[in-house]
Amino acid sequence: MDSNLTLKEAQQKVDDWIKTTGVRYFSELTNMAILTEEVGEVARLMSRMYGDQSFKDSDRHKELPDELADVLWVLICIANQTGVDLAEALIKNFDKKNNRDAQRHRENDKLSS
Repeated sequence: MDSNLTLKEAQQKVDDWIKTTGVRYFSELTNMAILTEEVGEVARLMSRMYGDQSFKDSDRHKELPDELADVLWVLICIANQTGVDLAEALIKNFDKKNNRDAQRHRENDKLSS
């Protein structure tokens, strides 16, 4: 599989997989719960990798790229089933941030180093 996947291609590939292998999408609410669970798994792993917690034996086999991909997968599922074009949404989000935050972060003393 090409590692230079666009968001649009990723959304299509997830949709194709769901329809051929996954049977159907889980409900939106179930996917929201799954997304929360997956983000929690990323948080757990990062707290052990970059924070003060030590690894448990059950955590040692987990890898950050895989856990982040799980989050992205479920996020794409939610976007697909709610009709959101993630590429378009991300472009609009950049526009929003560029307008709203053009000077905000530069003027934040906490970010000065």
